[in-house]
Amino acid sequence: MIVAIIRWSIFNRGLVVLGALLVAVLGLVTLKDLPIDAIPDLSDVQVIVKTAYPGQAPEVVQDQITYPLTTALMSVPGATVVRGYSFFGDSYVYVLFDEETDLYWARSRVQESLSQAAARLPTGATPQLGPDATGVGWVYLYALIDRTGQHNLSELRDLQDWFLKFELQGLPGVSEVATVGGMVKQYQVVVSPEKLRAYGMPLSHIETAIKRSNQEIGASVIEMAEAEYMVRVTGYIERIEDLENIALGVNDQGTPQRLKDVASVRLGPGARRAVTDWNGEGEAVGGIVVMRAGENAQATIAGVKTRLAALKQGLPEGVEVVTVYDRSDLIDRAIANLSETLVEELIIVALVCLAFLFHLRSSLVAVISLPLGIVIALLIMKAQGLNANIMSLGGIAIAVGAMIDGAIVMIENLNKHLEDQAPSTEDHWSIVTKAASEVGPALFFSLLIITVSFVPVFTLGAEEGKLFGPLAYTKTYAMAAAAALTVTLVPVLMGYFVRGRIRREQDNPINRWMAAGYTPLLKTALRFPIPVLLGAVLLLGSILVPLQHIGSEFMPPLDEGDLMYMPTTFPGISIGKARALLQQSHKLIREVPEVVSVYGKAGRAETATDPAPLTMIESFIRLKPKDQWREGLTLTALKKELDERVQFPGVSNAWVMPIKTRIDMLSTGVKTPIGIKISGPELSVIQSLGAELESLLRGLAGTTSVYAERVLSGRYLMIDIDRVKAARYGLNIADIHAIVASAVGGAVVAETVEGQARYPISLRYPQSYRDSPEHLRALPLILGNGNQIVLSDVANIRITDGPAGIKSENGRISGWTYVEADGVDLGAYVARAQALLDEALVLPPGYAVSWSGQYESLERSKAQLQVMVPVTLLLIAILIYLNFRSVMAVLILMATLPLSLVGSLWLIFWLGFDFSVAVGVGMIALAGVAAELGVIMLVYLNQALARGLASKASDQVSLSRADLKQVVLTGAVRRLRPVVMTTCATIAGLLPILWSTGTGSEVMQRLAAPMVGGMLSALLLSLFVLPVVFYLWKGKALALSK
Repeated sequence: MIVAIIRWSIFNRGLVVLGALLVAVLGLVTLKDLPIDAIPDLSDVQVIVKTAYPGQAPEVVQDQITYPLTTALMSVPGATVVRGYSFFGDSYVYVLFDEETDLYWARSRVQESLSQAAARLPTGATPQLGPDATGVGWVYLYALIDRTGQHNLSELRDLQDWFLKFELQGLPGVSEVATVGGMVKQYQVVVSPEKLRAYGMPLSHIETAIKRSNQEIGASVIEMAEAEYMVRVTGYIERIEDLENIALGVNDQGTPQRLKDVASVRLGPGARRAVTDWNGEGEAVGGIVVMRAGENAQATIAGVKTRLAALKQGLPEGVEVVTVYDRSDLIDRAIANLSETLVEELIIVALVCLAFLFHLRSSLVAVISLPLGIVIALLIMKAQGLNANIMSLGGIAIAVGAMIDGAIVMIENLNKHLEDQAPSTEDHWSIVTKAASEVGPALFFSLLIITVSFVPVFTLGAEEGKLFGPLAYTKTYAMAAAAALTVTLVPVLMGYFVRGRIRREQDNPINRWMAAGYTPLLKTALRFPIPVLLGAVLLLGSILVPLQHIGSEFMPPLDEGDLMYMPTTFPGISIGKARALLQQSHKLIREVPEVVSVYGKAGRAETATDPAPLTMIESFIRLKPKDQWREGLTLTALKKELDERVQFPGVSNAWVMPIKTRIDMLSTGVKTPIGIKISGPELSVIQSLGAELESLLRGLAGTTSVYAERVLSGRYLMIDIDRVKAARYGLNIADIHAIVASAVGGAVVAETVEGQARYPISLRYPQSYRDSPEHLRALPLILGNGNQIVLSDVANIRITDGPAGIKSENGRISGWTYVEADGVDLGAYVARAQALLDEALVLPPGYAVSWSGQYESLERSKAQLQVMVPVTLLLIAILIYLNFRSVMAVLILMATLPLSLVGSLWLIFWLGFDFSVAVGVGMIALAGVAAELGVIMLVYLNQALARGLASKASDQVSLSRADLKQVVLTGAVRRLRPVVMTTCATIAGLLPILWSTGTGSEVMQRLAAPMVGGMLSALLLSLFVLPVVFYLWKGKALALSK
């Protein structure tokens, strides 16, 4: 069939060329709109449920909101993990689904479950779905600053909330624009308890009056003078005077009582759970652009930046919008780095072809077919909905060398046919057909082996599947396109370009030197076949040395170009101290010359995608391009310098990558490579177990830092109501709760309507009544009958410890321990740590320990690779059999294939790489390429044997063992050039990846290293071991005499 395709393509060569031109034009037109991002979206399919419960402690939020929601959402179809966070005033529930689940289907199912669970929630707590974004949705952050000092934080916050936010929210690709930092303007009604007592008025009466005095209504229409007038009755509160003049009633003398008679009304900042800082200069209001799932990141960011530039004219004088994080910088660097690598690959591969063939037009055949194969792969990629990123483009990059193999062998075979003759135009195409048909089927199958051998990578799941899936797709598409072009376009291009005088192979000094060096070595190998095989076995055994020293990791760290500072701060830190710590650390960070700017927050932004407690600091550090860094400075050295510079007592530093960290935190909940989760019913026991675990691991070799969360790090002022005493005064629990919530907590009772802006109105007692336990005990409570008691008459007040935040997973309360290890194999470290804990940590009944973080992904990927590698080898064996129709050929090639691992493992060891998913995928790619090389050599040896047998048959003599040795020698030496050319082309195509240093190079180097090292040992296998094995096999099969 392959021969028939080749003949058809040559016969219809005009149609084939036209088709190639159409594909090229289509590629240029459509690829302009190819979605572009830096890395694939590795986050899980997630639906976030956020429920605000203002003023409530974490334990109240956990009991009344988070626990009912998590237990209800655990039954949602496809949900794998339901993770709950209970903070002061907020509940977050993250529902993570398996990777095949459609996001919008998941959102609809969660919404259904929420409608059923809503009845179990307290009044006023309404759960809401978070944005339809993924874990890497934070694509752009900006800050509003005023260097002139003319505008306060409240005014900057207004600009963000009521101007910029709405302008950006509707842009294509934007799911949400979240605000962080600043002050929300609040109307504060501060009630005097003495005046309430004097008027005999309970606090609830004030609340009711404010609510009833802040509304508007329409009253249908009336008709006057043949025109219709709509009736509207005003009543919204718009300024302080409106609040002060709210009527509370009249006294016995008929004198009206107004709000200003019993309270003072003022403007002030509302309560907040986040502070920000810009460059250590002070607070700045920030905006977080959250991208919708599946959108084009680069286009979305470009749209936001364009719109912000246009909106600057509408900002007050002195106010600036500054960029604090921009993922498009990373995208541009990643794509530019890979584009340069691809160009380098094309140039190097072209030079390899030119060097070996010594014929410019022959080289053009390979050079023209290669970009066309890449275009075809990109077109299929776009049709599938994949975006261009370092992994999808990396799949094409690592395939470039192998893509050209088929063209090289076919061109070289035609050169052999044309070396000694100068045919006419008519004879020329018949020679092209003959040359292409000779090697075409074997080449197609060998390229198909490379294509199919990569298919098992598609079985990778979870984070590693999302990372390498695009690479597997594009490499498969590229190799499939190369296989198709080898039997269609390449024969046609050969016919047009490879003509005229062709130099003999011996005329090329490179080929002449190679043959001169190879011939005596192969003669020696054929003279001593058994020692050669023993040497190959010893060479294979040498891999035990690197295997003992190569560690393991899930994924190499990806340099995103920017840094994030995420320290672990003091437990129970106040918002004032958090602001001071944030500003001081930023001042120190900003002094480093490589830092452009630093903007960070302590606490959480107003978005469901940010479940950060006040103790969590996240600072985005923008760095200069590396060519502007101090000479010799590396990222590791920069982190070390920052770490030495920023030192505060009780604060544990962490310098991480923004995207990867958010992915890890959302998928496993852990920001460090290793996380340990202790789950159980009692927080006090969880905390003691965490402290014990921390002390055990601190002494383990390889541990750089270990921190067990202090789950009881919060400080509580407990008001325990005495039910008997409360009943004596006719009060129930709800009555006291309502009074304390308003008087102490400052409950928001209404909001003003000022144009499009909305501002809360809070109601509370003066601070002097609520700033200490003693004052709280004396807090006056005005009863409905006008009598007054104090809080201590019905409650006991004490100070105690409690949770600052509560985490749960699948309904079980948990405490997390963060572990970082350095200079050790991650897998081996976890194994030793597990053994230590099994021996030394005693768990009470009902408590469990689970391991998470990168280790979780590492174990999962190891298990998958253990299945994938045998499947890969089986597929290669099947394809080899389909090509040769010989079980012995399959056994020979499969038995010698492990020799390719020798160079692979030694190069990985020499470069200092650890085993990772990237290295595993590189080895899978190597298996296909090495098998292709063996197939090509075996085809040439079979052809040489067939010619030898035919020659002896014409002379009517039988083939002797000496003749067989000469046949093998002649066949191998005759086809030395294509074997070395394909190897050099493949290695040359990978070298620019191996020596690249730009964005994404960390992953791509580990993909390329196994292939480069493996191809070197695979070349030795093809040049020496295969001819020797072939000689022994055929000698025995033909029962030859000496």
